[in-house]
Amino acid sequence: MQRVTITLDDELLEAIDERVRSHNYQGRSEAMRDLLRTGLLDSRQQQPGTSRHCMATLSWVFDHGTRDLAQRLSHLFHVHHALIHTTLEVPLDHDHSLSVAVLKGESQRVHALTERVISERGVRHGRAFMVPIDPDIEEHLHGDQIEPHTHWRVRDS
Repeated sequence: MQRVTITLDDELLEAIDERVRSHNYQGRSEAMRDLLRTGLLDSRQQQPGTSRHCMATLSWVFDHGTRDLAQRLSHLFHVHHALIHTTLEVPLDHDHSLSVAVLKGESQRVHALTERVISERGVRHGRAFMVPIDPDIEEHLHGDQIEPHTHWRVRDS
C-alpha cells in the first residue's frame, strides 16, 4: 500500500469524518478507500466499450396510480429477461410499493436497464448497486458428479 496526501476543503473533510462515524470505519483511510473504489467502479461500469460483467440490485419506489406503469415495466423486464434473476415487491401504503430486482449480465446492458427503470414516469426513487464480477469456468467435484461450470468471482476494480 502507498501513502497519498490530498488537500480537502473543510466541508468535504467534515462530510468524510461524519461518514467515518456513521459507518463505523476505523479511520479516514478506510472510508476514503471505499468511497474511491465505489466512485471508480461506478464510472467504469458506464464507460463505452466496457464489456465486463456485473451483479446488481436495482431498488425503486413507484406509484401504482401511474397509468400503464406496470405494463411498461413488465414489457421492459420481458425484453431484458436474460439480465433478471428475481424481483420482489413490497407494498408501502395504498399507493406506493418498493421493488427490488437482482440482475446479472454485461455491465453496460445492466446499467442501461437500471437507467430505463429509474427514469420511467411513476418511479419516485431509484438506485442501482453494481458489483463487478468475472466468469471463472472450473471443473471440480460436486457430490458424485464432475462437470465444468461457471463460478462468478467478485472483482475489486
